[in-house]
Amino acid sequence: MTATKHGTHTAMESAPDAAGKGTISLAGGVAMGTGVMIGAGIFALTGQIAELAGPLFPLSFVLGALVTSLAAYSYIKMSNAWPSSGGIAMILQKAYGPGVVAASASLLMALSMVINESLVARTFATYALRPFGLEENSLLLSALALGLIVFAYIVNKAGNRSVSGFSLVMSAIKIGGIALFAVAAIAASGFFSGAFAEPASMTSGGAFLASVAFSILAFKGFTTITNSGGEIVDPHRNVGRTIMISIAICVVTYLLVAFAVGSSLTIGQIVEARDYSLAAAARPALGELGFWFTIVIAIAATTSGVIASVFAVSRMLTMLTEMKMIPHSHFGMKGPIRGHLLVYTVVIAGTLAVLFDLSRIASLGAFFYLVMDMLVHWGVYRHLRKEIGAKGSVLLAAIAADGVILVAFAGVKLDSDPAIVVIGAVLIAAVFGLEALFLRRRRAEDGNAHADAGVNGSSQDHQNEAEKQ
Repeated sequence: MTATKHGTHTAMESAPDAAGKGTISLAGGVAMGTGVMIGAGIFALTGQIAELAGPLFPLSFVLGALVTSLAAYSYIKMSNAWPSSGGIAMILQKAYGPGVVAASASLLMALSMVINESLVARTFATYALRPFGLEENSLLLSALALGLIVFAYIVNKAGNRSVSGFSLVMSAIKIGGIALFAVAAIAASGFFSGAFAEPASMTSGGAFLASVAFSILAFKGFTTITNSGGEIVDPHRNVGRTIMISIAICVVTYLLVAFAVGSSLTIGQIVEARDYSLAAAARPALGELGFWFTIVIAIAATTSGVIASVFAVSRMLTMLTEMKMIPHSHFGMKGPIRGHLLVYTVVIAGTLAVLFDLSRIASLGAFFYLVMDMLVHWGVYRHLRKEIGAKGSVLLAAIAADGVILVAFAGVKLDSDPAIVVIGAVLIAAVFGLEALFLRRRRAEDGNAHADAGVNGSSQDHQNEAEKQ
């Protein structure tokens, strides 16, 4: 597959990428990746996962990490070959060319990341209001979630180094704090109390597989690194390292927390407090001080998660716009395109945070991400695996794993919340349909422009010739 066929080498690779002169260090990239993953995974999704997986929910995180590692294979291979801030859009366009599939799958990825921002922002609000018993107040929840999203916008406007530095500090605080909470809670409660004293037989195989969809969602923040690949120092070497280090840190952190929560609370208690399960687990295990400590750590984690996610999404949408894969309007705004897309990102994330609860936000994110991920792996398998030296068996294993989990998750949701399955399917179909219309119109406009240019050029030639005579 050549650059001529797809026309993507020049459009998506920049001189800084090739020279390795990025602004984000290896540590900064790891902080950014873990910032997104831990912000969403532990605090927003532990209760959702336990509700489906029962006492086996720590194993759901392990299986989620394995599936994510399979998925990361494609992204690492592609990023090593062509590091770019286009990330997933770059992969898809190289695999499928500049058509509907590449544009639609890229947009699904961007939307799943925006959904993640709203998920984490709402989690932030839930934990912030929990000490005051106001976590059920929808108005306050929405206001605080929107406030965090606006704050993330302000930090991102300050530039790359501000994002990287802030993420590094916040990630160190929250990972250290979460580890301290987990070790203390396990020491206080032991391994075989709470949920782990309940029979594992209460979990069905289908529900357990469905829980892995949420676990994968908890790890998908590694794509933040892929989407910022061109801005990482020495990307050919560091993008892959950053992804694997981030996944390793997160799986250890998730397991520690899962054992801490499971040893302190029964499954029923976890489900009852699923939007703030860590805070609920801290009080019986560690008392009032532990409760407040967990609240502070949750606020730090979710804050850094939203900031890192806004950073990555805005860059991906900028790349999609520059590649003419999505429409763009200034709406009267001045300045560069990325500034406009920062605004669009926070507006969409804020709207979702207001309209949907945590469970439905997470479900939409899982549907979008799994469909997009399967398209990425299939495209790499069909068109690029020889060029980048990827093993077909690993790519097919990633597709199969995503497919099994998607089917299981959709089946469970059809029983418990069929509306969200319908909403997810309609939105995915709408993305493909609208992209098809946009690309058709763009090609027609480009064709007319070329035709006009040809006619005008020909008329000018005739005029010049007449003047000469």
